[in-house]
Amino acid sequence: MCVPRRRPETLDPVTVPLHDSALLKAARGEKVPHTPVWFMRQAGRSLPEYLKVREGIAMLDSCMNAELITEITLQPVRRYGVDAAIFFSDIVLPLKAVGVDLDIVPGVGPVVASPVRTLADVEAIADLTPEQVPYITRAVRDLVGELASVNGGTPLIGFAGAPFTVASYLVEGGPSKEHAKTKALMFGAPDVWDALMRKVADVSAVFLETQVAAGASAVQLFDSWAGALTPADYVRFVQPHSARVLERVGALGVPRIHFGVGTTNLLDLMGEAGADVVGVDWRTPLDRAIPLVGDRSVQGNLDPTLVFAPTEVMTERAAAVIEAGRAARGHIFNLGHGVIPSTDPDQLARLTEFVQSYPLD
Repeated sequence: MCVPRRRPETLDPVTVPLHDSALLKAARGEKVPHTPVWFMRQAGRSLPEYLKVREGIAMLDSCMNAELITEITLQPVRRYGVDAAIFFSDIVLPLKAVGVDLDIVPGVGPVVASPVRTLADVEAIADLTPEQVPYITRAVRDLVGELASVNGGTPLIGFAGAPFTVASYLVEGGPSKEHAKTKALMFGAPDVWDALMRKVADVSAVFLETQVAAGASAVQLFDSWAGALTPADYVRFVQPHSARVLERVGALGVPRIHFGVGTTNLLDLMGEAGADVVGVDWRTPLDRAIPLVGDRSVQGNLDPTLVFAPTEVMTERAAAVIEAGRAARGHIFNLGHGVIPSTDPDQLARLTEFVQSYPLD
Protein backbone atom coordinates (compact mmCIF):
# COMPACT_ATOMS: atom_id res chain seq x y z
CA MET A 1 0.00 0.00 0.00
CA CYS A 2 1.28 3.48 -0.83
CA VAL A 3 1.80 5.77 2.15
CA PRO A 4 0.20 9.23 1.93
CA ARG A 5 2.44 12.25 2.15
CA ARG A 6 2.74 13.50 5.71
CA ARG A 7 0.81 16.59 6.64
CA PRO A 8 2.94 19.78 6.51
CA GLU A 9 3.09 20.26 10.28
CA THR A 10 4.92 16.91 10.72
CA LEU A 11 7.52 17.46 8.02
CA ASP A 12 11.13 18.20 8.72
CA PRO A 13 12.56 21.09 6.69
CA VAL A 14 14.19 19.82 3.49
CA THR A 15 15.59 21.55 0.48
CA VAL A 16 14.10 20.11 -2.69
CA PRO A 17 14.19 22.76 -5.42
CA LEU A 18 10.76 23.92 -6.54
CA HIS A 19 11.83 23.08 -10.08
CA ASP A 20 11.57 19.42 -9.04
CA SER A 21 8.14 19.71 -7.41
CA ALA A 22 5.49 17.32 -8.66
CA LEU A 23 3.28 20.12 -9.93
CA LEU A 24 5.94 21.81 -12.04
CA LYS A 25 7.17 18.45 -13.35
CA ALA A 26 3.63 17.56 -14.44
CA ALA A 27 3.20 20.95 -16.07
CA ARG A 28 6.36 20.30 -18.09
CA GLY A 29 5.30 16.74 -18.95
CA GLU A 30 8.02 15.07 -16.90
CA LYS A 31 7.79 11.91 -14.78
CA VAL A 32 6.28 12.63 -11.36
CA PRO A 33 6.58 10.83 -7.99
CA HIS A 34 2.81 11.10 -7.57
CA THR A 35 -0.05 12.86 -9.31
CA PRO A 36 0.08 16.44 -8.05
CA VAL A 37 -3.17 17.82 -6.66
CA TRP A 38 -4.55 21.21 -5.71
CA PHE A 39 -8.07 22.63 -5.77
CA MET A 40 -9.46 25.75 -7.36
CA ARG A 41 -10.95 27.89 -4.57
CA GLN A 42 -9.16 25.72 -2.01
CA ALA A 43 -8.58 28.94 -0.04
CA GLY A 44 -12.05 30.16 0.79
CA ARG A 45 -15.49 29.67 2.17
CA SER A 46 -15.27 25.93 2.78
CA LEU A 47 -12.71 26.48 5.54
CA PRO A 48 -13.77 27.57 9.04
CA GLU A 49 -10.39 29.24 9.55
CA TYR A 50 -11.05 31.35 6.44
CA LEU A 51 -14.45 32.45 7.70
CA LYS A 52 -12.87 33.39 11.02
CA VAL A 53 -10.13 35.64 9.59
CA ARG A 54 -12.53 37.21 7.04
CA GLU A 55 -15.19 38.03 9.64
CA GLY A 56 -16.26 41.64 9.19
CA ILE A 57 -13.81 42.26 6.34
CA ALA A 58 -15.05 42.98 2.81
CA MET A 59 -13.78 40.72 0.04
CA LEU A 60 -11.78 43.33 -1.86
CA ASP A 61 -10.33 44.68 1.37
CA SER A 62 -9.05 41.20 2.19
CA CYS A 63 -7.48 41.01 -1.28
CA MET A 64 -5.55 44.22 -0.63
CA ASN A 65 -4.11 43.20 2.74
CA ALA A 66 -0.77 41.37 2.42
CA GLU A 67 -1.07 39.66 5.81
CA LEU A 68 -4.57 38.38 5.07
CA ILE A 69 -3.63 37.25 1.55
CA THR A 70 -0.72 35.31 2.98
CA GLU A 71 -2.73 33.69 5.77
CA ILE A 72 -5.67 32.74 3.53
CA THR A 73 -3.41 31.33 0.81
CA LEU A 74 -1.55 29.18 3.35
CA GLN A 75 -4.62 27.79 5.13
CA PRO A 76 -5.44 24.94 2.69
CA VAL A 77 -1.76 24.07 2.31
CA ARG A 78 -1.50 23.58 6.06
CA ARG A 79 -4.74 21.64 6.24
CA TYR A 80 -4.47 19.41 3.17
CA GLY A 81 -0.82 19.22 2.17
CA VAL A 82 -1.73 19.97 -1.45
CA ASP A 83 1.00 20.24 -4.07
CA ALA A 84 0.47 23.94 -4.77
CA ALA A 85 -0.85 27.09 -3.18
CA ILE A 86 -3.11 29.29 -5.28
CA PHE A 87 -2.69 33.02 -4.70
CA PHE A 88 -5.75 34.41 -2.95
CA SER A 89 -7.24 37.23 -5.00
CA ASP A 90 -10.25 38.10 -7.13
CA ILE A 91 -10.72 38.49 -10.86
CA VAL A 92 -11.73 42.15 -10.51
CA LEU A 93 -9.04 43.16 -8.01
CA PRO A 94 -6.72 44.63 -10.71
CA LEU A 95 -9.60 46.82 -11.94
CA LYS A 96 -10.12 48.12 -8.42
CA ALA A 97 -6.41 48.85 -8.23
CA VAL A 98 -6.53 51.08 -11.32
CA GLY A 99 -9.47 53.06 -10.01
CA VAL A 100 -12.53 51.41 -11.56
CA ASP A 101 -15.54 52.09 -9.34
CA LEU A 102 -16.68 48.61 -8.40
CA ASP A 103 -17.49 46.45 -5.42
CA ILE A 104 -18.17 42.80 -4.70
CA VAL A 105 -21.73 42.66 -3.40
CA PRO A 106 -22.46 39.64 -1.17
CA GLY A 107 -24.83 37.26 -2.88
CA VAL A 108 -24.42 39.05 -6.22
CA GLY A 109 -20.76 39.31 -7.18
CA PRO A 110 -18.75 42.10 -8.79
CA VAL A 111 -20.81 45.19 -9.58
CA VAL A 112 -19.38 48.00 -11.74
CA ALA A 113 -20.84 51.48 -11.18
CA SER A 114 -20.33 52.77 -14.75
CA PRO A 115 -20.29 49.99 -17.35
CA VAL A 116 -18.13 50.39 -20.46
CA ARG A 117 -19.97 51.46 -23.61
CA THR A 118 -17.64 53.73 -25.62
CA LEU A 119 -14.00 54.27 -26.53
CA ALA A 120 -13.95 57.11 -24.04
CA ASP A 121 -15.01 54.67 -21.33
CA VAL A 122 -12.13 52.39 -22.28
CA GLU A 123 -9.62 55.23 -22.36
CA ALA A 124 -10.73 56.25 -18.86
CA ILE A 125 -9.41 52.95 -17.48
CA ALA A 126 -5.85 53.48 -16.29
CA ASP A 127 -3.00 51.09 -17.01
CA LEU A 128 -1.84 48.89 -14.14
CA THR A 129 1.68 49.19 -12.74
CA PRO A 130 3.31 47.06 -10.03
CA GLU A 131 3.55 50.16 -7.84
CA GLN A 132 -0.26 50.23 -7.62
CA VAL A 133 -0.37 46.77 -6.00
CA PRO A 134 2.47 46.72 -3.43
CA TYR A 135 0.41 44.36 -1.26
CA ILE A 136 0.57 41.78 -4.07
CA THR A 137 4.37 41.87 -4.24
CA ARG A 138 4.69 41.74 -0.46
CA ALA A 139 2.21 38.85 -0.10
CA VAL A 140 3.87 36.78 -2.83
CA ARG A 141 7.31 37.27 -1.30
CA ASP A 142 6.03 36.34 2.14
CA LEU A 143 4.27 33.28 0.73
CA VAL A 144 7.29 32.06 -1.18
CA GLY A 145 9.31 32.26 2.03
CA GLU A 146 6.68 30.36 4.01
CA LEU A 147 6.10 27.72 1.32
CA ALA A 148 9.80 26.96 0.84
CA SER A 149 9.81 24.53 3.76
CA VAL A 150 6.35 23.00 3.30
CA ASN A 151 6.39 19.48 1.85
CA GLY A 152 9.95 20.09 0.72
CA GLY A 153 8.94 23.20 -1.17
CA THR A 154 5.43 24.00 -2.37
CA PRO A 155 4.96 26.12 -5.51
CA LEU A 156 2.77 29.20 -5.54
CA ILE A 157 0.44 29.59 -8.52
CA GLY A 158 -0.26 33.18 -9.53
CA PHE A 159 -3.79 34.08 -10.55
CA ALA A 160 -5.60 36.47 -12.88
CA GLY A 161 -8.85 36.71 -14.80
CA ALA A 162 -8.71 36.25 -18.57
CA PRO A 163 -9.56 39.23 -20.80
CA PHE A 164 -13.01 38.03 -21.89
CA THR A 165 -14.25 37.42 -18.37
CA VAL A 166 -12.86 40.68 -17.02
CA ALA A 167 -14.25 42.61 -19.99
CA SER A 168 -17.66 41.01 -19.53
CA TYR A 169 -17.90 42.36 -15.99
CA LEU A 170 -16.96 45.81 -17.23
CA VAL A 171 -19.58 45.75 -19.98
CA GLU A 172 -22.42 43.99 -18.17
CA GLY A 173 -21.89 45.93 -14.96
CA GLY A 174 -22.02 42.65 -13.04
CA PRO A 175 -22.52 38.90 -13.46
CA SER A 176 -24.59 37.74 -16.43
CA LYS A 177 -25.86 34.41 -17.70
CA GLU A 178 -26.54 35.52 -21.28
CA HIS A 179 -23.70 38.05 -21.77
CA ALA A 180 -26.05 39.89 -24.12
CA LYS A 181 -24.52 43.33 -23.58
CA THR A 182 -21.02 41.91 -23.93
CA LYS A 183 -21.83 40.24 -27.24
CA ALA A 184 -23.71 43.30 -28.47
CA LEU A 185 -20.57 45.37 -27.98
CA MET A 186 -18.36 42.66 -29.44
CA PHE A 187 -20.45 42.32 -32.61
CA GLY A 188 -21.77 45.86 -32.93
CA ALA A 189 -18.75 47.96 -31.97
CA PRO A 190 -15.68 45.84 -32.71
CA ASP A 191 -13.35 48.83 -32.41
CA VAL A 192 -14.51 49.49 -28.85
CA TRP A 193 -14.34 45.80 -28.06
CA ASP A 194 -10.80 45.48 -29.38
CA ALA A 195 -9.65 48.50 -27.40
CA LEU A 196 -11.27 47.15 -24.24
CA MET A 197 -9.74 43.70 -24.67
CA ARG A 198 -6.29 45.19 -25.26
CA LYS A 199 -6.68 47.25 -22.11
CA VAL A 200 -7.76 44.39 -19.87
CA ALA A 201 -5.18 42.03 -21.41
CA ASP A 202 -2.44 44.45 -20.44
CA VAL A 203 -3.89 44.77 -16.93
CA SER A 204 -4.03 40.98 -16.50
CA ALA A 205 -0.53 40.56 -17.89
CA VAL A 206 0.95 43.11 -15.48
CA PHE A 207 -0.94 41.53 -12.58
CA LEU A 208 0.58 38.12 -13.39
CA GLU A 209 4.02 39.53 -14.17
CA THR A 210 4.02 41.20 -10.76
CA GLN A 211 3.29 37.89 -9.05
CA VAL A 212 5.95 36.03 -11.02
CA ALA A 213 8.53 38.76 -10.40
CA ALA A 214 7.90 38.36 -6.67
CA GLY A 215 8.37 34.58 -6.83
CA ALA A 216 5.26 32.75 -8.12
CA SER A 217 6.31 29.49 -9.81
CA ALA A 218 3.35 29.13 -12.21
CA VAL A 219 0.22 31.04 -13.21
CA GLN A 220 -3.41 30.30 -13.96
CA LEU A 221 -5.42 32.48 -16.35
CA PHE A 222 -9.06 31.90 -15.43
CA ASP A 223 -11.80 32.47 -18.04
CA SER A 224 -15.09 32.00 -16.22
CA TRP A 225 -17.35 32.95 -19.11
CA ALA A 226 -15.52 31.86 -22.28
CA GLY A 227 -17.89 28.92 -22.61
CA ALA A 228 -20.54 31.39 -23.82
CA LEU A 229 -18.67 31.75 -27.12
CA THR A 230 -18.64 29.80 -30.36
CA PRO A 231 -15.22 28.67 -31.59
CA ALA A 232 -15.31 31.17 -34.46
CA ASP A 233 -16.13 34.08 -32.16
CA TYR A 234 -13.48 32.96 -29.68
CA VAL A 235 -10.82 32.93 -32.40
CA ARG A 236 -11.80 36.33 -33.77
CA PHE A 237 -12.63 38.31 -30.65
CA VAL A 238 -10.92 36.63 -27.68
CA GLN A 239 -8.05 34.28 -28.44
CA PRO A 240 -5.57 36.96 -29.59
CA HIS A 241 -5.99 38.81 -26.31
CA SER A 242 -5.64 35.75 -24.08
CA ALA A 243 -2.60 34.86 -26.17
CA ARG A 244 -1.18 38.32 -25.48
CA VAL A 245 -1.36 37.70 -21.73
CA LEU A 246 0.03 34.17 -21.92
CA GLU A 247 2.88 35.20 -24.22
CA ARG A 248 4.04 37.92 -21.86
CA VAL A 249 3.96 35.60 -18.86
CA GLY A 250 5.56 32.79 -20.85
CA ALA A 251 8.54 35.03 -21.49
CA LEU A 252 9.23 34.82 -17.74
CA GLY A 253 9.73 31.06 -17.95
CA VAL A 254 6.90 29.81 -15.73
CA PRO A 255 4.25 27.21 -16.67
CA ARG A 256 0.92 28.69 -17.75
CA ILE A 257 -2.41 27.06 -16.87
CA HIS A 258 -5.44 28.20 -18.85
CA PHE A 259 -8.87 27.23 -17.51
CA GLY A 260 -12.39 28.00 -18.65
CA VAL A 261 -15.86 26.90 -17.60
CA GLY A 262 -18.03 25.06 -20.11
CA THR A 263 -15.30 25.20 -22.74
CA THR A 264 -15.56 21.72 -24.26
CA ASN A 265 -15.72 23.25 -27.75
CA LEU A 266 -12.77 25.57 -27.07
CA LEU A 267 -10.16 23.33 -25.44
CA ASP A 268 -7.94 23.12 -28.50
CA LEU A 269 -8.15 26.87 -29.05
CA MET A 270 -7.43 27.69 -25.41
CA GLY A 271 -4.35 25.51 -25.63
CA GLU A 272 -3.26 27.21 -28.83
CA ALA A 273 -3.57 30.57 -27.07
CA GLY A 274 -0.35 29.69 -25.30
CA ALA A 275 -1.12 27.34 -22.44
CA ASP A 276 1.32 24.76 -21.13
CA VAL A 277 -1.53 23.18 -19.14
CA VAL A 278 -5.17 23.25 -20.22
CA GLY A 279 -7.70 23.09 -17.41
CA VAL A 280 -10.72 20.89 -18.13
CA ASP A 281 -14.00 21.32 -16.30
CA TRP A 282 -16.06 18.35 -15.11
CA ARG A 283 -18.36 18.33 -18.14
CA THR A 284 -15.68 16.91 -20.45
CA PRO A 285 -14.11 13.51 -19.72
CA LEU A 286 -10.33 13.66 -19.85
CA ASP A 287 -10.19 10.92 -22.48
CA ARG A 288 -12.07 13.30 -24.80
CA ALA A 289 -10.15 16.40 -23.75
CA ILE A 290 -6.61 15.05 -24.04
CA PRO A 291 -6.67 14.49 -27.83
CA LEU A 292 -8.01 18.03 -28.23
CA VAL A 293 -5.27 19.78 -26.26
CA GLY A 294 -2.45 18.00 -28.11
CA ASP A 295 1.06 17.98 -26.68
CA ARG A 296 0.09 19.83 -23.53
CA SER A 297 -0.55 18.82 -19.96
CA VAL A 298 -4.07 18.80 -18.57
CA GLN A 299 -5.56 19.82 -15.24
CA GLY A 300 -8.70 18.43 -13.70
CA ASN A 301 -11.35 17.32 -13.49
CA LEU A 302 -13.40 15.62 -10.77
CA ASP A 303 -16.97 16.90 -10.48
CA PRO A 304 -16.94 19.19 -7.40
CA THR A 305 -20.18 17.64 -6.16
CA LEU A 306 -18.54 14.23 -5.78
CA VAL A 307 -16.98 15.35 -2.51
CA PHE A 308 -20.53 15.13 -1.11
CA ALA A 309 -20.76 11.46 -2.10
CA PRO A 310 -19.62 8.57 0.10
CA THR A 311 -15.84 8.49 0.30
CA GLU A 312 -15.56 5.22 -1.62
CA VAL A 313 -17.61 6.67 -4.48
CA MET A 314 -15.52 9.85 -4.54
CA THR A 315 -12.22 7.95 -4.58
CA GLU A 316 -13.44 5.51 -7.23
CA ARG A 317 -14.25 8.42 -9.53
CA ALA A 318 -10.97 10.13 -8.63
CA ALA A 319 -9.10 6.99 -9.62
CA ALA A 320 -10.83 7.04 -13.00
CA VAL A 321 -9.69 10.65 -13.50
CA ILE A 322 -6.11 9.74 -12.62
CA GLU A 323 -6.13 6.77 -14.97
CA ALA A 324 -7.52 8.87 -17.81
CA GLY A 325 -4.87 11.49 -17.12
CA ARG A 326 -2.10 9.00 -17.87
CA ALA A 327 -2.70 9.53 -21.59
CA ALA A 328 -1.77 13.22 -21.36
CA ARG A 329 1.72 14.70 -21.59
CA GLY A 330 1.28 15.50 -17.89
CA HIS A 331 -1.64 15.55 -15.46
CA ILE A 332 -2.42 17.82 -12.49
CA PHE A 333 -5.39 16.57 -10.49
CA ASN A 334 -8.01 19.17 -9.61
CA LEU A 335 -11.73 19.54 -9.38
CA GLY A 336 -13.56 20.44 -12.56
CA HIS A 337 -14.35 23.86 -11.06
CA GLY A 338 -13.97 25.52 -7.67
CA VAL A 339 -14.57 24.02 -4.24
CA ILE A 340 -18.24 24.42 -3.28
CA PRO A 341 -18.60 26.52 -0.10
CA SER A 342 -20.48 23.79 1.82
CA THR A 343 -17.77 21.19 1.14
CA ASP A 344 -16.56 19.23 4.17
CA PRO A 345 -12.84 20.02 4.55
CA ASP A 346 -12.20 16.53 5.93
CA GLN A 347 -13.47 15.04 2.69
CA LEU A 348 -11.05 17.16 0.69
CA ALA A 349 -8.26 15.96 2.98
CA ARG A 350 -9.21 12.36 2.20
CA LEU A 351 -9.26 13.14 -1.51
CA THR A 352 -5.83 14.77 -1.34
CA GLU A 353 -4.31 11.78 0.43
CA PHE A 354 -5.93 9.39 -2.02
CA VAL A 355 -4.60 11.19 -5.08
CA GLN A 356 -1.08 11.59 -3.68
CA SER A 357 -1.02 7.91 -2.65
CA TYR A 358 -2.38 6.51 -5.90
CA PRO A 359 0.26 4.23 -7.50
CA LEU A 360 1.53 5.36 -10.88
CA ASP A 361 3.86 2.41 -11.53
